[in-house]
Amino acid sequence: MARICPLYSGSTGNSTYIGTENGGIIVDAGASLKGIEMALSTAGGKLEEIKAVAITHEHIDHVKGLKPLLNKTKAPLIATYKTINALISLDKVPSGIRVICIEDKPIDIEGIEIQRFATIHDCEGSSGYTFTLPDSKRIAVCTDLGVVTNTVREAIKQSDVVLLESNHDIDMLKRGPYPPALKTRILSEKGHISNAACAAELCGLLESGTQRFILGHLSQKNNTPLIAKVCAESALMDIGAKNGRDYLLKVASPTGNGVTVF
Repeated sequence: MARICPLYSGSTGNSTYIGTENGGIIVDAGASLKGIEMALSTAGGKLEEIKAVAITHEHIDHVKGLKPLLNKTKAPLIATYKTINALISLDKVPSGIRVICIEDKPIDIEGIEIQRFATIHDCEGSSGYTFTLPDSKRIAVCTDLGVVTNTVREAIKQSDVVLLESNHDIDMLKRGPYPPALKTRILSEKGHISNAACAAELCGLLESGTQRFILGHLSQKNNTPLIAKVCAESALMDIGAKNGRDYLLKVASPTGNGVTVF
């Protein structure tokens, strides 16, 4: 049975496990090895089940624990050519680890098909991923994007479940403590999408057949789980859809989310 486990999700760290009872893929390693191991154990998994580690981009909240995780599991690393080069320059890739460059063509890891799609963020080679599991269920993970492009929409539509960034409430961000330059960066096309932008995309996703959503990468200073959830539910209500009846929506907390199974 397919499952997605948001182990960490937020401004301080991001890591998600996707797979079946036979193993799966870790997307990003933005927490310590101990933290990832504990969160995975809470969700009923083990490090030994990790068949590969896919990295979206090289920012520290996505790669903090990458090197020790790869050293421990000996799993192959998956990323774009540009992201791999950035990780090597940051000394995040242990010697002897198999490195798999992914660009436009899907790859297969023990029966799980991984497809990469390009995202716009303030680094080169930034990625989102879709995973098609052996039971044909399809999961999309898409965070750290300043704008949702048509490329992103086409890649994630008709997925069975989508983890989508809902980073900030625009008013909270504008009134908040961040310096002006950081606010400008977050609001730019190379920053992060807001609750409102996420909610608009959920409507299109629901109309294309997706019925399970996870809101992820929430800012801890410029957002709250309740505000993000209400924004999403309100937008979906405007098209006649109700949470629990027409779709299921959850908000990924910073750590210890358990398991979403479908």
